[in-house]
Amino acid sequence: MTGSTPLAPQRRELILDIVRREGAVRVAALVEQLGVSDMTIRRDLDVLARAGSVEKVHGGAVRTSATTADEPGFETKSTLESMAKAAVAEAAAELVKPGSVVAISGGTTTFAVAHRLKEIPGLTVVTNSLPVAELLRPSGAGTGPAGPTVLVTGGAPTKSASLVGPLADQAIRALQVDLLIVGAHGVSERAGVTTPNLAEAETNRAMIAAATQLAVVADHSKWGIVGLSRFASLSEIDYFVSDDGLGTQARTVLGEQVGHLILADTPDTPDTPGA
Repeated sequence: MTGSTPLAPQRRELILDIVRREGAVRVAALVEQLGVSDMTIRRDLDVLARAGSVEKVHGGAVRTSATTADEPGFETKSTLESMAKAAVAEAAAELVKPGSVVAISGGTTTFAVAHRLKEIPGLTVVTNSLPVAELLRPSGAGTGPAGPTVLVTGGAPTKSASLVGPLADQAIRALQVDLLIVGAHGVSERAGVTTPNLAEAETNRAMIAAATQLAVVADHSKWGIVGLSRFASLSEIDYFVSDDGLGTQARTVLGEQVGHLILADTPDTPDTPGA
């Protein structure tokens, strides 16, 4: 490959393009084409495989099924694309205004957003995420800012530590919120915003109905992934917050269909010296 060596997000987008087009790719061919080490390519394939974008096989990777019906747990998901999630969370937190009512869905990216809301004055947070509720729970120390007022929906917990089901849906439908910040298992032009969990999709739809504005937070690895159940179309989204690793096709589609496309800058962190 001529020119400068592509950064990790660019490499992974190129690898995905090849796999989607040809159905499979070999490590040796990627090393030659992208001008990086065997180890760097294998790390890229590990990241793509954890995101469900490809399936690793001996010597390379193959195209995986476009639709996923399984969902990793909260701890597993929290290790994926952590730098991109942090960049997305910083950008999404800037959408939150003092004194507003904000709903936050379950997920590791929304959890990262919640970390950045502690100092916003007068905030009320409605959430069906157990980790978010615990994070924002008053410390009881009696010093410093009180932090946001937190309302927890109730319901039955999922693998991703989200409270879902009829109890959660009923509580949400009685509320009015200014902004909903929701995560995604997958996003695509065809399917919109999806999750593998049917009950979680229904609760997310209830949250969308209660919100004046909808912000979807999803790093670049979520594009092209399709979960079992859709809970929002692209045209419903007021703000789609992702990172600068998002590919050209995704940027074009989202730019045409969502209200505002926000791409956060991810710090440059080479995988290996010289890679």
